[in-house]
Amino acid sequence: MAKKNNNVPTEKRMDVQQNPYELKTDAVDRLVNADKKEYPKLTVENDPRRSFKTGFIDRIPSWVKALFIKFWFNGAVCFFIFWGLGIFIPNMENMILVLAVSLGMVTDILVNNAFRFFATTEGANDKWMMFPKKRYASFFFNIFYAFGVLLAVIWIYNVINVIINAIAGTETVTYFGVEPIFFGVLYMCVDILFIKIKNTAASILADAKNKNGVK
Repeated sequence: MAKKNNNVPTEKRMDVQQNPYELKTDAVDRLVNADKKEYPKLTVENDPRRSFKTGFIDRIPSWVKALFIKFWFNGAVCFFIFWGLGIFIPNMENMILVLAVSLGMVTDILVNNAFRFFATTEGANDKWMMFPKKRYASFFFNIFYAFGVLLAVIWIYNVINVIINAIAGTETVTYFGVEPIFFGVLYMCVDILFIKIKNTAASILADAKNKNGVK
């Protein structure tokens, strides 16, 4: 049997058998100072979330995606609510109420979140939303806003039918009915118009404040 080597220098033994208290305090120090480490600033180029947004969809212009999202979701609401529940909700006032609430909910939960997801930078797609800030109150704001947009769309439908009736020499005949594709396009156009008016007014107000030195 090999004999145990007892000729190891005392300094080496002390190096191997360090004080366990010192080891623990050293680990705690490293853990406490971990948050003080400097990390590279997050930019568009090194944002890890961007890897999920690259590809064909990311190369489509933002305005094309915005128009398609608004058209598709609003047309889908018309298809499932106006066409799907039309038999169960024969009263037009009740249908307008249900349709407006549905449009507002879809805008807040689906449309606006889609804009936030496809934004290349934070806030890049805010210009396509009437209420870009995500908060609890925006849910109800979008529903009230949907009422206004829907009433404008109904008014346009009525004007179109009045013009066609005048040309055809008839009265109170509905030549142009509600269907998902044209409804989606019309609702999208009115929505974009209202948002454009809001953004223009906000820009004018901001310029006026800057000229007057108001912060």
